[in-house]
Amino acid sequence: MEIIGFAAAIIMGLSLGLIGGGGSILTLPILVYLFGLDPVLSTAYSLFVVGLTSFIGSFSHFRQGNVHLKTAIIFGIPSIISVYAVRKFVVPIIPDPFFSVGDFVFSKALFVMVLFAVLMLLASFSMIRKPKQEKEAKGEVKYNYPLIFAEGLLVGGITGLVGAGGGFLIIPALVLLAGLPMKQAVGTSLLIIALKSLIGFTGDLGSGLSIDYNFMLMFSGFAIVGIVLGSYLTKFIPNEKLKPAFGWFVLIMGVYILGKELLF
Repeated sequence: MEIIGFAAAIIMGLSLGLIGGGGSILTLPILVYLFGLDPVLSTAYSLFVVGLTSFIGSFSHFRQGNVHLKTAIIFGIPSIISVYAVRKFVVPIIPDPFFSVGDFVFSKALFVMVLFAVLMLLASFSMIRKPKQEKEAKGEVKYNYPLIFAEGLLVGGITGLVGAGGGFLIIPALVLLAGLPMKQAVGTSLLIIALKSLIGFTGDLGSGLSIDYNFMLMFSGFAIVGIVLGSYLTKFIPNEKLKPAFGWFVLIMGVYILGKELLF
């Protein structure tokens, strides 16, 4: 099962490199179902893995001029504040069990998995939906600061709770609220994901979680192999064809997780 898990880590990195937003959504299910890790601990691992993998993946986009640094800073600051605060102060005080009704106990781990499954469903719809024809950006990038700040806080909070990068939320926000072309939005989102995920992970340090750094670094290494390969393959494989297919896969996974956690 571990061999399958590390192979899945490569596939996760590959998908992140190929499609940008939504690729990191596979990390938590891999850690929970293939390695048998606790969901709450897995969110911490996921933050580190997604952050490091996205950081490596952003290099190729940076070389191609597809990373808009000013936008990354403007969007990244509220995201970083939010994800760090959630990991440091909110996650530790989530009650366990979250609530109970009769014999049914809704544990903290179940809360994380159900929330994550709902996030997977939302991500899948954004990937399956046919994007509107992109217009060429002209002139300077203009920012809707209040909305960018609010979106940054929201994405950071979601990342803090479930350990996913939130690229499927960031990319549309960068296109709509900052006016970035799609290629720049994808590259910039990787840098934002990297910064907020890695800094968010520091919120778990000293929290009492038993982190196996050797395993985490090994898993990250396989994911990095995937994203480097995926970033290279983007030169030959169009993003528009892969994203809907991956979206259907994520939809099936989300439904499976909901059914497994709530019904079985």
